[in-house]
Amino acid sequence: MITSYTNGNKIVFKNNQWIYEDIKDSMFNNVKPCKQCNKKPTIEGYDNCLGKLPLVTNACCGHGLNKNAYVQFGKIFIRGKQAIIIQKILKNKGGKK
Repeated sequence: MITSYTNGNKIVFKNNQWIYEDIKDSMFNNVKPCKQCNKKPTIEGYDNCLGKLPLVTNACCGHGLNKNAYVQFGKIFIRGKQAIIIQKILKNKGGKK
């Protein structure tokens, strides 16, 4: 069985679709909130707790799984605890919700 996570919620690939492991419903029918902040993504698709971070191409808070957090600056990726530290610094320097 193929497994992954979305917003910190475990999903499994079953019957040609991704479903939440706990509620057995398609992840496309029901966007569950982040396991960390309990908020859904912003309209733009950002992690709600991060908002739009300055200079960042892409970012993920990790949703309670620190090892999954990352910050992308162009082709450079920083992952894990270091990413969380950078996210906090950038958020204090001008991140917007």
